[in-house]
Amino acid sequence: MGKIFGTNGVRGVINESFTVDMVLDISRAVGTILGPGKIAIARDSRMGGEMFMSAAISGLLSTGCSVIDIGPAPTPTLQFNTPILDCVGGVVITASHNPPEFNGIKVMGASGIEVTREVESQIEDIYFSKKFKVATWESIGSVSKDDLALRRYIDAIKSHVNIKSLKKRNLTVVVDGATSVGSLVTPILMRELGCKVISINSQMDGMFPGRNPEPIPENIKDLSQAVVSVGADLGLAHDGDADRTTFVDETGRILWGDQSFAILARFVLGQKPGSTLVTPVSSGRLIEDIVANAGAKIDWTEVGSVVVSHRVVEINAEFGGEENGGVFYPDHQAVRDGAMTAAQIVDIMTLEDQKLSELVASLPQYFNTKTKVHVPAEKKTALLKSLIELTKDEETITLDGVKIIYDEGWILMRPSGTEPLWRCFAEAKTQEGADSLRDKGISLIEAAVDKT
Repeated sequence: MGKIFGTNGVRGVINESFTVDMVLDISRAVGTILGPGKIAIARDSRMGGEMFMSAAISGLLSTGCSVIDIGPAPTPTLQFNTPILDCVGGVVITASHNPPEFNGIKVMGASGIEVTREVESQIEDIYFSKKFKVATWESIGSVSKDDLALRRYIDAIKSHVNIKSLKKRNLTVVVDGATSVGSLVTPILMRELGCKVISINSQMDGMFPGRNPEPIPENIKDLSQAVVSVGADLGLAHDGDADRTTFVDETGRILWGDQSFAILARFVLGQKPGSTLVTPVSSGRLIEDIVANAGAKIDWTEVGSVVVSHRVVEINAEFGGEENGGVFYPDHQAVRDGAMTAAQIVDIMTLEDQKLSELVASLPQYFNTKTKVHVPAEKKTALLKSLIELTKDEETITLDGVKIIYDEGWILMRPSGTEPLWRCFAEAKTQEGADSLRDKGISLIEAAVDKT
């Protein structure tokens, strides 16, 4: 059978590789596997969102599932509400951080966590075989709306932080909502936590006129400048579906995702000695140092938030995170949650009475770099064998691609889940060292392509 799911959901260019017919059939397959029962549904601000959402609702109803429409909302909002609404699953129309021409679909189980790889395969089997469940005329599902989902979610986040202390601190925060659904939650949340809020890119616009949805340094320069211009204490930027947050300190410096992850991990693990943190092999020495200093331990996984979420639940871990700034706080919910991450950062700044730059300065310092290497589509999977052979004399981890461990740092080379390319991550104690290791990784990938 074929494959449509990537690292996190199904994505493609609107009306080209991602079509209404495709969404209709994916939804019929989802209803066939997860149903009967209620399915929660939401979307981000992307173009075609209403069109694809209508197709998804139709597909689900045709299998006998009923649908609870929570409207435009962050992915973690839908995930939080799925078990509360007693749903058997959830569907979000989103392409997360992809460029504006993309849309996609994520599928959740009854817990609100993305379905397992095994369930993805079952959905794919039904999608390709077209063996959909078809409800009889009297058992077609119904649609209802839930207007309280956003409020319920905001209140839940507030229950995990010290509102009284935050209101005394009176931080100024610039929120960049990526002209998407994070704008419906985070400015309100920050204001209710006692922060003065300045919003940019906060209107819902699927053309993403302010910036591309991925909150990486080159896309959030305006946020960095805004923080300095207004004298804010910090800035924060979401991706398209607000399950991740990138932070800017009061000097305008943009934090690496693993720095914000490390600040949170140090705080959470420090309160619970003997804890376990779950993280993919793409995480580096900074997280290893933080975990060791807290007397905790690391459980390594393949790259992908789906894998991390399920592992957090499976071993009852206290915390999880990714180097891209995705953070999993299971006391709230065991999924990436951008608004929860934002609330925790301002909470830690308040409780430890430190500026964000001071929290970063207290972390062990490493330097990262990453790049993409385009490879022939027909060699993308096969070259792994050649890469393992080329690195057989090195200290490696082959849980997901190949990670080479050196005294001075590491290189991770792994295939993209959605594109004909391999990603190369490198880390060292200096930027020059990281760049050198990255270049070595590129050469190894290219050599593996030639050898395959």
